[in-house]
Amino acid sequence: MLPRMTSVFRRGLAVQGRKLASSINSQFATRRHGSLAAMSASAAVGLGLTWQVSKPAVSCEATVNWDEVRKEIVKILEDDSFVDSSYEGAHAGPLFLRLAWHSAGTFCACTKTGGSDGATMRFEPEISWGANAGLAKAQKLLEPVKKKFPSASYSDLWIFAACVAIEEMGGNKVPFTPGRTDKPDGRSCPVWEGATHKDGRLPSADMGSPDKTAAHLRYIFNRMGFD
Repeated sequence: MLPRMTSVFRRGLAVQGRKLASSINSQFATRRHGSLAAMSASAAVGLGLTWQVSKPAVSCEATVNWDEVRKEIVKILEDDSFVDSSYEGAHAGPLFLRLAWHSAGTFCACTKTGGSDGATMRFEPEISWGANAGLAKAQKLLEPVKKKFPSASYSDLWIFAACVAIEEMGGNKVPFTPGRTDKPDGRSCPVWEGATHKDGRLPSADMGSPDKTAAHLRYIFNRMGFD
């Protein structure tokens, strides 16, 4: 576990929680004493969806040494040159959690589209959704790891980085199963016809009134397969 990370975990995760919630509105995550729990739950939701639409492991996955990949991710987490003006002592851990959640949170249980399989956030229009603001930086941070381990898919790498971040920040060990594949271009970016379709598939918590907001959130998470 990274020594300094447990001391800044709450601050860092809370700040990234506010950033995440600025796209899904932080009223439900940052204005209450349960902000950390809410953000952690969001991360768990994202990671819980990561395998629903993934493909069986392909042969190249056997060539990926995930222990070595972990070491490279930890180097990024320990890099003191990382800057986030939101808080002192920042590191990339909360950013990697947000990347995984926003990748997984597009899943649709009915159409079996979206989700972490494909890593379509690399492309337009998904990368430009307001909810994904700043996540190009997370992808850029992981690009050297991808180049060093080309057999690892972006889809797997993003999820694995979040798993490593949770553990390095003092959380529980998160089970990880590789085998996701990458889509080739933006034609595979998830779309839908919902009321907030212009902002993509990620939820918004500001729909004009508490009742409308609650109904919207239920609709979004029902789409993901939650009752």
